[in-house]
Amino acid sequence: MLTSTQLLKGAWVTVWMTAVSMALGLVLAVIVAAARSSRFTALRGVTGFYVWLMRGTPLLVQLVIIYTGLPQLGVKLSVIEAAILGLVLNEAAYLSEIVRSGLMSVPSGQTEAARALGMSPLRVFRVVVLPQALRIMIPSLGNSFNSLLKTTTLLSVISVQELLRQTQFAVQLNFRVLEGLVAAAIYYLILTTVWGFVQQALERKFGRGYDRNYRRKATPGAGDGPAAELEAVNR
Repeated sequence: MLTSTQLLKGAWVTVWMTAVSMALGLVLAVIVAAARSSRFTALRGVTGFYVWLMRGTPLLVQLVIIYTGLPQLGVKLSVIEAAILGLVLNEAAYLSEIVRSGLMSVPSGQTEAARALGMSPLRVFRVVVLPQALRIMIPSLGNSFNSLLKTTTLLSVISVQELLRQTQFAVQLNFRVLEGLVAAAIYYLILTTVWGFVQQALERKFGRGYDRNYRRKATPGAGDGPAAELEAVNR
């Protein structure tokens, strides 16, 4: 059962759907996080309502509404499209809070110093804010990816051929229920363990970069003030 073609196919569907949903969800989360920090009250209100709605209702209910409700409104989606849309909308609501807290953790003095040096807002965000925010966000983003890998089991309800759904098919063919479920559990353990190593590597990479910059900043003679601080961070 463990080397079954059906389970291998289901594991692949689980991995690529998780990766795509996470990537698209992160893009939407950045937009939502930026909107929630906007000075426009209406924009903050709309995005706040979206986060409240997505975080306050179960993903399973959202998936069923998207899959069965949208066609009644004339919006026809395939099973895969409905599944990814549901995962992206739900995941972005959680990721937006991670992104927002990460961006807010960067001292405003560094942004002001960068602007004083003549950097454009986009360059300030890309060179100064984002690298430091990423170091803080990576552990939480990694945990979200790990959780999303397992959450994809809910997609079996709308007939997506992911790992659990393929396991159910295999069990129906040979009636080896316990063996099938144990095999599925082993697949999930392997996937989450591999991702754990990737996450640790990312944390070490960005952590080393920050420590190196911090040591340079603390080097005698590096100078004081926001310009010196910004120079040390960007080296």
